[in-house]
Order: sequence, then structure tokens, then C-alpha cells
Amino acid sequence: MTPTTAIQKREQMTRDGYCVIDDILTEDFLHQLREETERLIDAHEPHPDVRYQGQHVNVRGSDNSIIQKLLEWLPSRKALEQLGFGDFVSNGGVIILTKDPREPALYWHQDWMRWNDPISCSPWPQTMFVSYYLNDTTIENGCLKVIPGTHLKRIPLHDQLVPAHEQGARFIEEDHPIMFSDQPDQVDVCVSAGSLVLADSRILHSARRNWTNQRRTLILAWHSRPTITTPEYWDGDIPEVILKRAENQDYPGSRIPGEFLK
Repeated sequence: MTPTTAIQKREQMTRDGYCVIDDILTEDFLHQLREETERLIDAHEPHPDVRYQGQHVNVRGSDNSIIQKLLEWLPSRKALEQLGFGDFVSNGGVIILTKDPREPALYWHQDWMRWNDPISCSPWPQTMFVSYYLNDTTIENGCLKVIPGTHLKRIPLHDQLVPAHEQGARFIEEDHPIMFSDQPDQVDVCVSAGSLVLADSRILHSARRNWTNQRRTLILAWHSRPTITTPEYWDGDIPEVILKRAENQDYPGSRIPGEFLK
């Protein structure tokens, strides 16, 4: 990645809330990951509550040498550093997520869990999901969908959603008119196998139904940066609520956007 490309990717990440980095995984490692994820999936009994997320297999790197290799993958680390995201660190685990053949779509949601904290206003990413795609993704096989800019700006959909995952969304019907709706600004993120997708945890996203007869698999890792620092690359304004944020205050967790999402 050239320095110019890295800046463009970082600007897309801060502006739109996501970016794609191609060709992160080698063919050999991609093959190894496919074999290992299939082995782990075969040994996993999916819970019916996560049918919209497909197979939902949690794996710690400390328990699996191949997953640990992925978490320490040097091309990924180099890419993050080139983008200025070198202060992001993994939480030590991954989630294997799939869309099995004919499985339903994943509902609209966002994954930020600190909406009571003024850091929610940060114009830079604080927590992001780092997704490695093991298959080419298309509209037909369940690609990611995002609504650019929704990590920083409230839209009507924010106030219409059933709270994410175990707080309600896992139990909705497949024909829910809001949770599976098409949105005017949505973008289909179709990528090639071996690509890396970075996305701000605050962005509204979902995934399409898999209409094909083949499984679509990704490996998702969570990465976060220190709350008490400003990124070195940031030369823009810092929101006043962050400048005045009390470092030692206990901010109750919440998945529901509040006053800090304007």
C-alpha cells in the first residue's frame, strides 16, 4: 500500500466508517484458514438464537495456533500501522461467522456498546471490527451492507431499530419491515477472498441473505485503541465533550445511541 493509498483508506474510514484492504491473506494461509474454520464449524452446534448471524463460533487465539497466527498476521499489522491505526490491539479472540446456503439476512445494527460515554463523539474510530473474508462476496451470497457516515450521524433508522443481538434483534421475525429494510444510502461491500474489511463499530451494517448453495465465511476480530489519547494522525478539531471527558468516571454501557449521536 502506498502512502497516498493509506491516507485515502484512513480518510474513508473516518468519513464513511469502513474501508477495504485487498490481498491481505496469502493463498496458502487462506487455504489453511478455510480448512480450520470448516473443522471448527463441524464441531460446533449453532444456537437457534443466532440464526441471522449464521454459524457463530468463538475462538480464542490462545486456544488455537492458526487463529493466533491470524491475530499476529504481519501484513494486517503493517496495514494498520500504515493507516495510522497502529495503536489498535486485538481482544485476543475471533468469531467465525457464516451465511450458510439459503440462510436469511442479518438485520441492521451497530456494535458500539458505550453510547453513554462522551468518547462516542470521537471523529476517529475507537473500536472496529476487522473482518477477514474467506470467500468472494456478492449480493447473491450474503455480502456486507453498510450505511456510510452513520457512525457519526443519526438517521431515522437509528430510532426505529430493535436493540441489537441478545437485547432483542435475535428474536425478530424474518419479515420485520425495518430490521431487514433497504435503505437509500446503503452500500453493498463486495470483496474478494483474502480481503480485509475494517469498520467502525458505530456504523449501521447488516448482511444480505445467501441465495446460493455454498457457504460464505468470514473471521471477525475486535480491535480497540486507548480511550485517553488522540490519534497521532488527527489534526482536526476535537469535540468539546471529549476534551472535558472525565477519564476516571464510570460510564454505564449501552448499545442504544443517546445524546452523543447527533
